[in-house]
Parts: sequence; C-alpha cells; structure tokens
Amino acid sequence: MLVELFTSQGCSSCPPADKFAGELIQDPRLIVLSFNVDYWDYLGWRDTLAKPEFSQRQYDYARSRGDGKVYTPQMVINGADHVVGSNKVGVLAKIKEARNLPAHLTLTMTEKEITAEVAQFMPIGEATLWLMAVEKEARQEIARGENAGKVITYHNVVCNMVPAAMWKGEALKASWLRSAVMPSDAKFCVAVLQSDKTGPVLGIARS
Repeated sequence: MLVELFTSQGCSSCPPADKFAGELIQDPRLIVLSFNVDYWDYLGWRDTLAKPEFSQRQYDYARSRGDGKVYTPQMVINGADHVVGSNKVGVLAKIKEARNLPAHLTLTMTEKEITAEVAQFMPIGEATLWLMAVEKEARQEIARGENAGKVITYHNVVCNMVPAAMWKGEALKASWLRSAVMPSDAKFCVAVLQSDKTGPVLGIARS
C-alpha cells in the first residue's frame, strides 16, 4: 500500500505530519514516501528538497480526483483518498479502508540496472509505471520562514521521479540504467504503477 505525504519546509503545520510519516514507515504493509513541494517558497524559505514536478504531481492528483484540493500536509492513500497528514486517526482509517492492489509488480536493482516486471492483468486502460529514487532520511535546519529555528527530519524523501513506461495490461519486463534514475544520495527505488498518470495505484514494489 502506498502512502504519499506532500509536505514543505515552509509550512508550519507540516512537522507533525513529517514525524508521523516516520512512524508509518515502521509498518511493513506500507510504502511511505515524502514529496516536498515548492509553492510555499515565497513565504521566506526555499525548500531544499522541493522540486516543481512534486508540486505538479499533487496538482495532478487533485485534477484526477476532481476535487481540486491541494494543501500541506496532505497524505494520499493508494493514489485515491486524501487526508490531512497530521490527522493520525483519519490517515489510519483511510489505510484500513484501502483495497489491496490488483497488479503483480516486482522491482530489482543491481549496481548498473533497475528492472521492473509486471504480470499480465485484465486491461484497464492505460497506466504509467513510475520509478522513484528515495533518500531514506534527510535532516534540515530551517533558518527563515514559518519554521525558522527548527531542525526537521524527513523520511523516505523522493529525490527523483521518472515516468518510465506505459502499460495496458500486457506482461511487461523492462530495464533502465541505474544512473539514469538514482542520484548519488538515493538509497532505494520504488516502482509505482497507477492508472493513467496519477489515478488509483495498481501495483507497487521497492528494491
């Protein structure tokens, strides 16, 4: 099950959610990822982990759901439901309600290559296979903005995201150069297969 936290170093409401993400990663049923967004940078602190494509992913989710709701901290469960990331009761309830993922997906990584394999599945329209490079932990001292003076630890921080392949239900096996996906500070890779571009998650695996 995939839990995505959209967070920002410039958001005063986010530190409790960042801490909660560190608790959730202890659950072996979950793959928890943190995406730092850049749209709060104007408040006085430029987020050192943010990228425009992470903000765009959050906007794409809002468009796919049709509710237009973009905020921080926001947790998205299996690409479908969303809830305030610091609302522990709400997040755990959404995790409990989430359905099992239908597609069988595996991911392996060697020193040179990353290989993803998807089993054949009933056609459901087009889906995107994302490869996400993840840094296990990042600590940041924040000098300005709403969190000035705080040192915040971010968990399972996405540092690169690649739309690696399209999938229409057929059996798929493909490989990519590790160097094309994984920055030097990334510790592991996560593959996410989801309907369309940012629709419901169909399968997930980590290296």
